[in-house]
Formats: sequence, structure tokens, C-alpha cells
Amino acid sequence: MESLTTEGVEVRVRCAYEDEFSKPSQGEFIFSYDIEIKNVNHFPIQLISRKWFVFDSKGNHYEVEGNGVIGQQPIINENEMHRYQSGSSLTSPIGRMRGYYVMLNMETEEQFKVYIPEFDLIAPFVLN
Repeated sequence: MESLTTEGVEVRVRCAYEDEFSKPSQGEFIFSYDIEIKNVNHFPIQLISRKWFVFDSKGNHYEVEGNGVIGQQPIINENEMHRYQSGSSLTSPIGRMRGYYVMLNMETEEQFKVYIPEFDLIAPFVLN
């Protein structure tokens, strides 16, 4: 599990290769990831948007951005956590992701970035 704390917000990531949904013979490798976002500030925050940078071992890369996560813009009170699951498709069995969230301080209405730790996406059969 990868972890990074920015501006009083801890982001933890755990990823897995999804063999049952992947089609290696067609160049489709599916990975899931679980995200935990913990607010250790003394004020509530709201996750406004996200931006992901996705890379694969063939040199391809793309960016994903949008409002919230999985259709939600959760409010996370102090010392509380928000969890969600999502996934990514690559054209190779090895890749990497990183990114950030834009958060809103609910007391001051100021926005700030919270960085998502970089993590590797590796299909287990590559390591054998």
C-alpha cells in the first residue's frame, strides 16, 4: 500500500490486477485500486475534482480528470475517512499512476491540492 500526506490529508492506495476482466491476447490489462482519504485537519473538507496521470510500459500515457470521484464530491469531516474503488485499463501488463485531488476547505472556502501517491500497476505473471 502506498501512502502520502499533503495539507493534512492522507491518501492511501492499494491496487490489484483483475485477471478475470483482462484480455492479454487483445492487449487489455485491467487493474483496480482502492483509495482511502483521511482528513487529519481540524476542519471539514470536500473533494471537488481529480486529475490522474496514467502511464504504461509501451510509452503510452493519458490523463483523466473530472469532478469528484465515482460520481461523488464527498465531504470528509475532521479525523474521518472516505473510501472508494475504481480501476484503469492499460495496453501493457506494467504501468504506473499518480495524480491529485482538488479539495475545498469548508470553513475558509479555499481550494488546495492533495497529491495521490504514485503507484505501480503490475500483472503478477510478469514477475514470474
